[in-house]
Amino acid sequence: MSASNERFEPLLKFADVLGELEVVIGDKARPVVAEVRSRLVEAAASRDRGDLAGALDIIHRAMERLASLAAQLDPSEGMMMRVIAERFTHALTAGDKGSAKQAVDLMRHRAGDPEDDKNSDW
Repeated sequence: MSASNERFEPLLKFADVLGELEVVIGDKARPVVAEVRSRLVEAAASRDRGDLAGALDIIHRAMERLASLAAQLDPSEGMMMRVIAERFTHALTAGDKGSAKQAVDLMRHRAGDPEDDKNSDW
């Protein structure tokens, strides 16, 4: 794994955790989870090519898609996911690695993963 992909490892781990949503929500979540997972992998590849702005845009769109699914089930959950996605995007854009990590950890918790990623380095 390249050094830049290692930085995106928390997002790729988050993509893996999204499978929990399929279990909890059911078939309705399956296409959304597949789409979000694919976009996160695409973002990691974009970052690996040196296109940080493109990667951030892809991540933001993926999180918006996830927020739309959450909003269909619970409007307040959808709003919270949108706020988390905005916080994450702004943190990465500003180079605030600590806030970006907190946002990813919160997204992972909301998706069903109780663990924080203690080894991530944005």
